[in-house]
Amino acid sequence: MSTENTLTNNDSQAVRAILISADTGEFDAELSMDELTELARTAGAETVGTVIQKRPAPDTATYIGSGRLCELVPQIEQTGAELLIFDSELTANQVRNIEEITDTRVIDRTTLILDIFAQRAVSGEGRIQVELAQQKYRLAHLAGKGIALSRLGGGIGTRGPGESKLETDRRHIRRRIEALGSQLEDIRRHRELIRKRRKKDNVIVAAVVGYTNAGKSTLLNALSDAGVLAEDKLFATLDITSRAVELPDGRSVLFSDTVGFIRRLPHHLVEAFKSTLEEASEADIILNVIDISSEDAKGQEQVTSELLCELGCGDIPKINVLNKCDRLPGWENIPVDSTTVKISAKNKIGLDRLLAVIAKNLPASSVRGRFTIPYDKGFLLSEIRTEGKIFSEEYSADGTVIDALVDNKILYKIKPYQNNN
Repeated sequence: MSTENTLTNNDSQAVRAILISADTGEFDAELSMDELTELARTAGAETVGTVIQKRPAPDTATYIGSGRLCELVPQIEQTGAELLIFDSELTANQVRNIEEITDTRVIDRTTLILDIFAQRAVSGEGRIQVELAQQKYRLAHLAGKGIALSRLGGGIGTRGPGESKLETDRRHIRRRIEALGSQLEDIRRHRELIRKRRKKDNVIVAAVVGYTNAGKSTLLNALSDAGVLAEDKLFATLDITSRAVELPDGRSVLFSDTVGFIRRLPHHLVEAFKSTLEEASEADIILNVIDISSEDAKGQEQVTSELLCELGCGDIPKINVLNKCDRLPGWENIPVDSTTVKISAKNKIGLDRLLAVIAKNLPASSVRGRFTIPYDKGFLLSEIRTEGKIFSEEYSADGTVIDALVDNKILYKIKPYQNNN
């Protein structure tokens, strides 16, 4: 799979693009256009114009109508635009018709997101997921590419029943999709083994989720010095990063970063990244990171919540993490509760309370306390070290006095030696 940026020209300069949307009332076109502009910037394109066409429904042949496209031609020439980016998924026929009228290259929102994914994927799994999404998109958009895809072979060695170029391409793509799916299934099984081992070892997992560019990677870096790429761009990182962080009560939690969510994320992209997003569905607790400084913070939180429900995460404890709060005037007065915290991951504000709230909302799996273990019960110290954690120990006439985190499954053995004061 090629991960080369397709939104640069031969001189490696940003491609000049005009962004186009049909406002049918199905969604907030202005808000979506702002997001498309940010997506284009992230992909490396320079926006030189935007067009929002009010319509009762998208035109089946040209999306915004042939008349409006003809009116667009002078703007293309005046701005030197080399690319038209449409804020919806186009059919192959629409792409062909628009390119014929405007004599300009055309891509849609899905292609743009796929281009960003291809640039950002680093791990082998990430690259497989991206290519799988690309191949599924290609398969769905092969029809209508024109006569070039329907010519039969000719000449010596090619005679016979024949097979159209379109049929050949479909066969190759389906074969590739099957191979990629098999590779992802192997990865999914490997992940499942890791999850089972974590549960067996009582590893607590916190999934860090949220809208793209909400600050998930920055938060992980602030908590653990993880060194995750964190940029002011959409989909800055696609690959899972997991780091262990100690809570105030002594328990260790494995924080796992996940791919960012976005409005109208094409369904096959969600499908392709299921193995990554399954980290959220298997977590003990979910941190929903929200960019509280965004004008659309409520809408972004709703998108994330809907996708979490789709992934079957409804019953998992969730903490709303209001990030970038220090960008708002009077942010100190933002109300919080037992499942809501306000932080600035970049400036490391509110992280102590975040960890405390996480500890409070996690299911009780261990108890921290002071215990005096008789010297003839020294074997219990080994069990505590194996199933829990000893923070300090000292010696007294009655035995070894420890400050320890004791797992519930052995607590009954240690409880008789707990200090009451």
